[in-house]
Amino acid sequence: MVVSETKAGDDEKSSYVDSTFASRYVRTCLPRFHMPEKSIPKEAAYQIISDELMLDGNPRLNLASFVTTWMEPECDKLIMDSINKNYVDMDEYPNRCVNMIARLFNATVGDHEAGVGVGTVGSSEAIMLAGLAFKRKWQQKRKAQGKPFDKPNIVTGANVQVCWEKFARYFEVELKEVKLSEGYYVMDPEKAVEMVDENTICVAAILGSTLTGEFEDVKRLNELLMEKNKETGWDIPIHVDAASGGFIAPFIYPDIEWDFRLPLVKSINVSGHKYGLVYAGIGWVVWRSKDDLPEDLVFHINYLGADQPTFTLNFSKGSSQIIAQYYQLIRLGYEGYKCIMENCRDNMKILRDGLEKTGKFNVVSKDIGVPLVAFSLKDSTKYTVFDISENLRKFGWIVPAYTMPPNAEHIAVLRVVIREDFSRSLADRLLNDLLKVMAQLDAHPVAVSTNTAHVTLDSNGKAKKDEIEIQQEVTKHWKRLVDRKKTCGTC
Repeated sequence: MVVSETKAGDDEKSSYVDSTFASRYVRTCLPRFHMPEKSIPKEAAYQIISDELMLDGNPRLNLASFVTTWMEPECDKLIMDSINKNYVDMDEYPNRCVNMIARLFNATVGDHEAGVGVGTVGSSEAIMLAGLAFKRKWQQKRKAQGKPFDKPNIVTGANVQVCWEKFARYFEVELKEVKLSEGYYVMDPEKAVEMVDENTICVAAILGSTLTGEFEDVKRLNELLMEKNKETGWDIPIHVDAASGGFIAPFIYPDIEWDFRLPLVKSINVSGHKYGLVYAGIGWVVWRSKDDLPEDLVFHINYLGADQPTFTLNFSKGSSQIIAQYYQLIRLGYEGYKCIMENCRDNMKILRDGLEKTGKFNVVSKDIGVPLVAFSLKDSTKYTVFDISENLRKFGWIVPAYTMPPNAEHIAVLRVVIREDFSRSLADRLLNDLLKVMAQLDAHPVAVSTNTAHVTLDSNGKAKKDEIEIQQEVTKHWKRLVDRKKTCGTC
């Protein structure tokens, strides 16, 4: 029984208590726009909010998210033990993590030399900081040359995460995107290098596309950009957004060259709260050397007892995730991370093979990359991937459905992210539930767009929609589901 209040009195009534559910507090709605005038018992506040949280989706079954949803009990305890600690002392655990991650990415630091990097709230802040460093270095160089420095740009693929658009808009940098094409859902290095000019502060490559999990060819980009720089006299660098892939590639794809082994890679960001295996709220950005981080962006403070350099967008934040990252690095080591990533990859292959055996899907993700499966329907005339996504929620699964970026927006896919806590048993269960959903949809097709009335016939005499009609239908379903707030596209 949950206690709401204690009523003082004589004799046996002195310990009399009421249940929250027998109190007046369950007969009123929670305030949404105004702070209540009076206090309520702590037990009632807890119970009311706890009841609302029951309506949330199960994080373990949220296959839309790359973010860690399970950690060992010992790490949970460390997090709770440090929940009241502010991340202001940046000397110890953060620096230890930075040094380990910098060496994991083959940074050019000596055995007893410190790496250059900072802990952030996530990869979004990390990208903001890396982008600011590139912009400032470019501006300084242009000023020294007596050239205009008011129109910086950055070249990326159209598959980048929205944080890159935020950086461009917030810090007044033109975002030049390499368009995608059907069957090729990552940035084309050749097209990217064609788009650079003297105002390009860097080219951003993605190690683990949010859309398909694919690693972009950073080595090829480095080769082409070195040739371009040599021809033009420019010095355009590369940033690698390894938010998802930075804790995967070093352990199971060590021969892929994407990091500081490539001379033009000057900075790398990675999300500790994704495959770094820490709960949400921690990211990292590391630089090749001190020369790649302009000193005038670094602030020095001494009012906490010692001189501390700081380069972050915010100051105060919890330290528990930093401690959790340090725990994972020393607890798992190289061997532990390798085993976990191999398990994720194996479960991804199990799920992919099961989907292909149905004969109803085209798998658009690749074998090498972030362990996820992105797949589209071969036949969308009866129902779409958005209908499948909506119906999977009946079984508790949160599986996102979305359209590809411009030039490939007529392709709509479902995506399942394989995390550490997604076991073989869950993979089998998801496949079974997916088959149940499709059997129901086959038996009771959903209403389709009126655009499908205007079709042509293929060589087999079957109805065939053109790309515009498919795009219109997919967009209609997508908007309908978004308006009803029944999709989840967290990353």
